[in-house]
Amino acid sequence: MLDHDIALDLTFQALADASRRAMLARLAQGPASVSALAQPLAMSLQAVMQHLAVLESAGLVRTEKAGRVRTCRIEPQALSLAERWIHQRRHEWEGHLDRLGEYLASLPPEGGVHEDSQ
Repeated sequence: MLDHDIALDLTFQALADASRRAMLARLAQGPASVSALAQPLAMSLQAVMQHLAVLESAGLVRTEKAGRVRTCRIEPQALSLAERWIHQRRHEWEGHLDRLGEYLASLPPEGGVHEDSQ
């Protein structure tokens, strides 16, 4: 369970940054070189490499070097852990909200006359 929690923490930490999310969105379209990932971002190549290191540590991205070009690929199955966690929370909250809705529906209409006040 501890490994599961650490992996989930790393995933959410990686997803917490807008630049890393932009890189993942680009990689969802297909593999890209580091320079292609850096092109739309207003940061140095070194900063892009640091962001990629975070994504790699979280298991969200895999990189390969061929000659002078480092190509990045998304690891879509790595997102499934976060997706399952979010789905579980959504399911729990939908249950809570359903019960709240049932309770509120069982209350007498607001402004109605109560038997005690007659």
